Amino acid sequence: MSDYEITEIGGLDAWRDHFGGFAPARSRDGRRVVDHELTMQFIGMTANALAPGEEAGYWHTHTRVEELYVFLEGRGQMGLDDDVVDVRPGSVVRVGQNVWRTWRALPDSDGELRWLCIRAGGEALPHIPDDSSRDPERPMPWDAAAPGRA
Repeated sequence: MSDYEITEIGGLDAWRDHFGGFAPARSRDGRRVVDHELTMQFIGMTANALAPGEEAGYWHTHTRVEELYVFLEGRGQMGLDDDVVDVRPGSVVRVGQNVWRTWRALPDSDGELRWLCIRAGGEALPHIPDDSSRDPERPMPWDAAAPGRA
């Protein structure tokens, strides 16, 4: 058996309908902790949606975890230590350890602020993924000549 799993998090417009979080007392509408649904060891991911004018309502920081926020829709802001930065579709924000962070959807956003938050811990990634292997002779699975394809 291969070591992979698949889940469906739905289209962006369905993210707000999910209710979830890391602990029941801190769960909220518009959060899905995908790494609680898959067997993940070194990375984590949440799918998030805030309504215009909604905010996290808290600050947080991590001592071991690095986070990457990938904004897909809406307009918002992130508080990062003493700074406030604007975010919009295409904004990617890396937040290192010991940086305080919070976020909000702007009240006049043209829709929900939707983003993925990818969390990672463990050891530093190499600049070039030096643990990979390539097989240029292996046929592509969608090629009719591939083994098992009619």
